[in-house]
Parts: sequence; structure tokens; C-alpha cells
Amino acid sequence: MIRVGILGASGYMGGEALRVLLRHPEAKVEWATSRTEQKAEMIHRNLYGAGIEFIKQEKTTPVDVVFAALPGGHIMKEAPALLEKGTRVIDLGSDFRLKNVEKWGEVYGKEHASPSLVAEAVYGIPELHRQTMRDTRVVANPGCFSSAAILGLAPLLKNRMVDHHKLVVDGLSGTAGAGAETDTSVHHPEIGNNIVSYNVVGHRHTHEMEQELGYVAGESVSIHFTSHYVPITRGILAVCHGFLNSPASREELLDVFRDFYRDEYFVRIYDLPKDPDAAWQHRPYPWVNAVSGTNFCHIGLDVDEERGRVVVFSVLDSVGKGGALAGIQNMNLLFGLEEKSGLDFFGLHPY
Repeated sequence: MIRVGILGASGYMGGEALRVLLRHPEAKVEWATSRTEQKAEMIHRNLYGAGIEFIKQEKTTPVDVVFAALPGGHIMKEAPALLEKGTRVIDLGSDFRLKNVEKWGEVYGKEHASPSLVAEAVYGIPELHRQTMRDTRVVANPGCFSSAAILGLAPLLKNRMVDHHKLVVDGLSGTAGAGAETDTSVHHPEIGNNIVSYNVVGHRHTHEMEQELGYVAGESVSIHFTSHYVPITRGILAVCHGFLNSPASREELLDVFRDFYRDEYFVRIYDLPKDPDAAWQHRPYPWVNAVSGTNFCHIGLDVDEERGRVVVFSVLDSVGKGGALAGIQNMNLLFGLEEKSGLDFFGLHPY
């Protein structure tokens, strides 16, 4: 059994990792930390009766892998000591996502404490980095918006089908993305019946998208990204717009996506046919609630042939495939397990 520890288990991301790891057939949660020692159900009521007691970090014991669900700037200081003890680190935060340490400092407003580990860390999208991930000691889990946009645009860029510098992404997020701390913008009376745009230019996840999609494209790319909170709890919808280099039909592009992800269990190409008689065409496009609580990403698309524009819809759970569950998929890779282990379940309907 893989011995697992969770740093910061009282937040939404750490709590989701804990929920799924408790039923993982090859992992045993040795401890989970919080600022306050208490039963897990005092924070996560869904874990009532699980028998988990949160402890303070100074009481932790050696484990094989740590999931770090800590505020930015913490795990980069603690990772070297963990690695010296033979513990692998899966950072569910942002400390190791950007390879350019100077850029990271600009984006996050602080100096990086472990720049040597940045070079070693593998960005945690296994669909793109599976082979290098198997041997790393540090996994940098992606941001939730980043995961959705990167998975949605990678096939187009790999096949040079769109203009690399005219990529527009609108990201819609459930309020879990704001974390467990209260904020006016996601307070229920404010976000209910509302859409709140925020960080509309210069969002931190933009840099992740450009980094990773630049690797896919083999050259620099420009992502024009704007984010919004919508009145749902979990989930990300990334609406990705690209301008085609040459004409292509919806079915031709779906074939490109099917081929790119042909061996990927957790990325599903949503290709339900259009209803030619429908005045309100919605069936061909994926829904966020279909992937809630899962490690799946559903990707659909359509083409405006008159204007040469492709629209890609990429949906995932912000704390699932966009967070903690992707981290568990990455853990499976690190330890040579079946990639689906502990994650092979579908979502609820209705949710």
C-alpha cells in the first residue's frame, strides 16, 4: 500500500483528495493536516463516520507521497526536506507550475524558494507528460482553468490547424474554485442569479496555458483568457475559440480530437450528432454537471464555416480532473499503478 499524507486537508481541494483516497485500493491515508486538530466531519460533513482526525503538520510521520493543498508559497519551502526523506510531492497548488522562475516571481509576487525543483517538477497533465511523470519526484498539478483549456486546444495546435496567436478562452468556474474562505463575490446572495467576471486580463492561469500549449505547438502561442464565476458549485467550462488556417468541418475536427485522445480513458470526445430539426441546438455540446465529482474531461466542438472559427467546449470538475482527482491519477503513474485505480467511476445524474 502507498502511504499517503495530505497537507491542508480542510480546504475543498484537500478534502476531495481525502474523499477519493479513502476508497483507493492501493493507497492508505496515514494522516491529514489542518490548522486545527479536529475530526474531519467538523469541516467536511460528507466524511461523517470516516474516522479521520486532522492533525497539525508538526505531528506528521514519513509517507511515500504527500498531496500539498496549501496556500501558494508554502510547499516550495517544505518540499526539499520531504524529498530528502524519500517522499514524493504532488503539489495541488501553484508553486511549481511555471518553468520560468522569473516569470513565476512576477506572476505570484514573491521570490521562489526552491528554483532547482522547478526544473525537476513535471506539469501534471498525464495526457501530455505521462512518460516524464513516471520518474519525477515532484508533480505540479495544473490550475483548473488551465487543464480545461490545454486539453481543449492541444489537438488543434499539435496539428497546426489554428492561428497560434489568436486563441480566445472564456473560462466559467463554479464557486468552489474560490476556495473555502468567504468572499463577497462568491457569497450566495451575490453570486446567485449573477455572473461575476474577475481577473479579466492577466489571469495567472494564462501563463500555464501558454507554456504548455507552446510545448505542444513547438512555438510560442498567445492565449486571450478571461475568467468568470457562475452560480454553480463545482465545475469548469472553457469555451475556446480558434481561427482555422484552412477550412474544416465539425466531423473532420472531431476526427482530429478522437485520434489525439484515442488512448486516453479520462478524456472523452463528446460527439453526439446535431438534431437537424432542433431550433435550440444543445445536444452536441458537453455539460459541466455530467463530469462533477469525476476525473473525466468531456470535449465537444463546433465550426463556424462561414467565418473560419472553431469553438471547443472543454468541461471538467474544478476539484476533480481540474484538481485533486488528476493528482490521484498522477500518483498512480508515479507508483506504477493502473492509471484508473481508485478513479474509475462516473458522475451523478441529475447532480
